[in-house]
Amino acid sequence: ARYRQEKGKTPLLALEVLDSKTERSAIFSLLVMGALGPAVNFLIPLYIQIVQGRTTMQTSIAVVPYTLAIFASAVLIVRLYKYLTPRLIGSIGFIIVAVGLTILAFTIGNDWGTPMVILGLVVLGLGEGSLLTLLFNVMVSSSPKELAGDVGALRGTANNLSTALGTAFSSVVAVSLLSLLIMSNVTNNPALPPALQAQVPLDNINFVSNDQLQATMAATNATPEQVAEAKRINEEARLRSLKAAFIILAAYGLYLVFSLAKD
Repeated sequence: ARYRQEKGKTPLLALEVLDSKTERSAIFSLLVMGALGPAVNFLIPLYIQIVQGRTTMQTSIAVVPYTLAIFASAVLIVRLYKYLTPRLIGSIGFIIVAVGLTILAFTIGNDWGTPMVILGLVVLGLGEGSLLTLLFNVMVSSSPKELAGDVGALRGTANNLSTALGTAFSSVVAVSLLSLLIMSNVTNNPALPPALQAQVPLDNINFVSNDQLQATMAATNATPEQVAEAKRINEEARLRSLKAAFIILAAYGLYLVFSLAKD
């Protein structure tokens, strides 16, 4: 864009929308928040459908409180603008997001009906919705009205980029942790001898349901006791990797709070 300006041509994006520290902080925060949302939207269905073995319809119903919380906070947050500064609202918003992710990390289990799990999703949704609205308003109010189109384009680009990064980051973290946990439990496990391990594709570990694991083990010469041990390891590794992924995302959100405080 700067090169085109120097040549007297119209840039694809007016650089004036990134002139001030406020605008740069807003777009950076939007990138982070835009990544956290898709990351959660990847992990939650993974948890419900793979760990709990629920259907797609049950998954859609289960996330209703989360989506309603995002909608409600996005609409109602504007009422706080006359009482609190954008910086304070942003800091509180990221803290709420971190709290929601932490609640999820410590409460997810094999029973979706746990009220604390639903509470964690609601808290997370409240923080996410308020931040998305706040950050877009900050970007719009910090730029001249004639650059509203550029602000919208920048927001769209940031949203697309952060969505891809958030989904990729959460999948890499979750699968990597899962592989690490499974391999650490399988190696030197007397119940699962090397001869049996060689019959299982341990070089391509991914999230699988108990039924999928049962089908894989059925193609081996594993005894019922060994199948049960493989299921136990898989169930524990799945849950622990998802818990760790939520904690990492919570730490990611808290990092933004300290970043905002320094600016």
